[in-house]
Amino acid sequence: MIEKKLRAALGPIEIERTRGPRDAERIAREAVRAGVERILVAGGDGTMSEVVTGLLAAGLGSYAQIAPLALGTGGDLLRSFGAARQVDAAIERIALGKTRCVDAGRVCFRDAQGREQTSYFLNVASLGVSGLVTKLVNETPKVLGGRLSFLLATLRALARYQPLGVVLEVDGKPFFEGPLTLATAANGRFFGGGMEVAPRARPDDGLLDVVVVSGLTTLELVRRLPRLYRGTHLEIPGVSFATCRRLDAAPLPLAAGQGNVFTEVDGEPLGVLPARYEVLPGAVTLLGVDP
Repeated sequence: MIEKKLRAALGPIEIERTRGPRDAERIAREAVRAGVERILVAGGDGTMSEVVTGLLAAGLGSYAQIAPLALGTGGDLLRSFGAARQVDAAIERIALGKTRCVDAGRVCFRDAQGREQTSYFLNVASLGVSGLVTKLVNETPKVLGGRLSFLLATLRALARYQPLGVVLEVDGKPFFEGPLTLATAANGRFFGGGMEVAPRARPDDGLLDVVVVSGLTTLELVRRLPRLYRGTHLEIPGVSFATCRRLDAAPLPLAAGQGNVFTEVDGEPLGVLPARYEVLPGAVTLLGVDP
């Protein structure tokens, strides 16, 4: 049905289906190298992140426009970038052809074997309890919908999570050191199925928004969740904020035996610290989002 609507609105299209994790990277890269100038991504935030990674890792970010067609769980990228959530409305916007040039993020991290890896993101990269949240969401059937799935996973993760020692630097300057529950490198405003974690973030300002949550008990964190959804949490004691072009994160040396600190991007588990998050100004052109 969706294919029929797309062809009626946009004319001839070619359909490629992913065969497994990270296959969208290959599809996007090969398509642009074959001369494709518009890529419609029918999936969630993680699929968009894969497409962006495929293009930017190959130096092809400026050669194609990317249009999100929401079929995923969280839908946070749509909220952050003003894309339509309903398929018909999204197709209508794509057909209008209006584009927006936005920033992207690059993260260098370690995989489970300790090897350095690189990935890219459009919306939000984070570390701490969010890594456990995304793991729980991806292990659970999504029959409850994205918002409720993320909320339940967040409550489960907070009940289990022990804050881990982390050192953060913003643009090479010390910013935070100590036990940490959550930190973001945010290009967009929303993550976690509708939480406005970085309410001041703008995806075209050439900056990442760093939001750090620390020093709160599990009960306090649960009580403050409504403020996180509303984006009114930046003034809460225990929440720190900064903007930067680069965020460096590493396990606290004095807590080396504490275990791994996990990082995620756009709702998908990624790897562990140490990690470096950098903004890439104007790296991607989106189609069918708010100008």
